[in-house]
Amino acid sequence: MLNMNRRNVDYISRYNERSSYPLVDNKLKTKLVVAEYGVKTPKLLQIVRQQHEISHFREMAEDLEGFAIKPAKGSGGKGITVITGRDGDDYIKASGSRVDSSFLERHLTNILAGLYSLAGTPDVAIVENLVESAPSLAKYSHQGVPDIRIVVFQGYPVMAMLRLATTASDGKANLHQGAVGVGLDIGSGRSLNAVQFNRPITLHPDTGLALENIQIEAWDEMLEMASRCYEATGLGYMGVDLVVDANEGPLLLELNARPGLAIQMANGRGLLPRLRAIEALKRPHFTPLERSRFAMDTFASF
Repeated sequence: MLNMNRRNVDYISRYNERSSYPLVDNKLKTKLVVAEYGVKTPKLLQIVRQQHEISHFREMAEDLEGFAIKPAKGSGGKGITVITGRDGDDYIKASGSRVDSSFLERHLTNILAGLYSLAGTPDVAIVENLVESAPSLAKYSHQGVPDIRIVVFQGYPVMAMLRLATTASDGKANLHQGAVGVGLDIGSGRSLNAVQFNRPITLHPDTGLALENIQIEAWDEMLEMASRCYEATGLGYMGVDLVVDANEGPLLLELNARPGLAIQMANGRGLLPRLRAIEALKRPHFTPLERSRFAMDTFASF
């Protein structure tokens, strides 16, 4: 198993250039840079950089049924507000609660003030198109969009998990808050094992659905997308968070230069052997497609 000290010293410090961190710590910069490498993200609807621009938000959102507001420099899902519908002048959040436009405008003000940013510094708010999860995955999650975390090392996808929101996680796909982590076979995109609060489970605590035999759609495409993020950022060790949209297919949500280690619990196996296998390669593969295919062939049986 890879522990936190070894992750920090042997992998994050060694393989991640500090100059690349701003690209992944800022969601807006991430969107712009990965687009140059053919990695799709949710459609950008508005950027709010200054307080006076908040007045334009109400006009922009007038005819929208759903959207997501995110702090560009937020982490761990903090400060993200997802609107899934409208009822008159009210907006309906993913949890089902209602808010009005003044609530959302105050939220934008808080984002600009840096309430959710990594260092408490002034931030930028981005408004994105609402992700509509593919029905085959949406049914497993509770009041939140399920996402797929893929750990990428030197451009190779080495481990993956599906993250499912729960009541405990307040509709967010954060394992520390109580989301379910489902380990995924790199070779096929099928579920292997599932945990909540680091304890094995077989059924989703809210939906009651069995977590075995889940199959991720467009798995080959998702692994290649994750691999492309290596060229886009230059980061040797990172987490790539993707979703499968019902209309757009696989989309990148965000990148993480310090991905957590709970993915090992979800998979029931350690990262270290896979990382060492990549480090031992005499001739690395140069294209994202080659790297993703190598990972599918090699780590399916690891």
